[in-house]
Amino acid sequence: MSDQPAPVLSVLDLSPVGRGSTPADALNASLDLAQAVERLGYHRYWVAEHHNMPGIASSSPAVLIAHLAAGTTTLRLGSGGVMLPNHSPLAIAEQFGMLEALHPGRIDLGLGRAPGTDQLTAAALRRRGLNEREDDFPNQLGELLGYFNASFPPDHPFARIHATPARGYQPAIWLLGSSDFSARLAGRLGLPFSFAHHFSGNNTDAAVAAYRDAFTPSDVLEQPYLMLGVNVVCAPDEREARHLAGPLALAITRLRQGRPDVYPTPEEAAEHTYTPTEKELVRSFTHGHVVGSPTGVRDQLFDLAARTGADELMLTTTTHGPADRLRSFELVAEAMALAPVPAV
Repeated sequence: MSDQPAPVLSVLDLSPVGRGSTPADALNASLDLAQAVERLGYHRYWVAEHHNMPGIASSSPAVLIAHLAAGTTTLRLGSGGVMLPNHSPLAIAEQFGMLEALHPGRIDLGLGRAPGTDQLTAAALRRRGLNEREDDFPNQLGELLGYFNASFPPDHPFARIHATPARGYQPAIWLLGSSDFSARLAGRLGLPFSFAHHFSGNNTDAAVAAYRDAFTPSDVLEQPYLMLGVNVVCAPDEREARHLAGPLALAITRLRQGRPDVYPTPEEAAEHTYTPTEKELVRSFTHGHVVGSPTGVRDQLFDLAARTGADELMLTTTTHGPADRLRSFELVAEAMALAPVPAV
């Protein structure tokens, strides 16, 4: 590890539902975790939109963000992300404008262009065709921004719509991506960019380069601001960390096979015999995951930030039980020398 400054650390939460627990348990655990990481000194806390996944309870980011914001005081809250093609831009503008009006200066709106689910569920969400293309995302983004800042051209069909509360209450806008499409768009618009290194680690370097190459200064940013999502499981020793990381690997295997389920126990995961095809699936998915002891995790996080020039790392930790997840964030905070926030 060099003398480089530590990257800003944040949290991405999927509200995981473990075997033997309920979605309500998962959502209550999310509030507990948000309050804990606020005290530990993490910078922001994002929740992600997923659908038709029994193991993920964060299907409605705006509702969950409102709950988390009411239970915290300084932590930035946001979506990582809202899948914009699933929604009317007007509805998202009103939801996140309301969040910003209620919690000024604390709300982030991270936007993705993938459905966050399977095609059938996406069709049920959108009430449109299964084969709808996602390349209309730039137009959807422009419409969303128009509601926030009244930037519609006079002849635009929606120029007469006054979104309340949205106009004048724009949260921080981020673009999210797992390829170079949103990377280039974020760069051209001068917006901060968050890359999904946690599940698309093989594409990280290309997307980072595309973002920096395309970057144009804006009223929001004078220079690029890059955040990477990173899967992390930290325990007192590497053997235990890998044991705790087993449920995610098995859950992803089942999801990719069209059999989504809640997160299994570490014991269930350890007993599973992977086929060669499943082993390759897990190998590809876990490329770039950081699993180990506090010292090992610290060194890997510093190395990742140094290699990519990331300004911020957003850690996502998925374990079967909330106690192991909280302990992982506590160990990382100590290893990375985060400054605890005094209780208000």
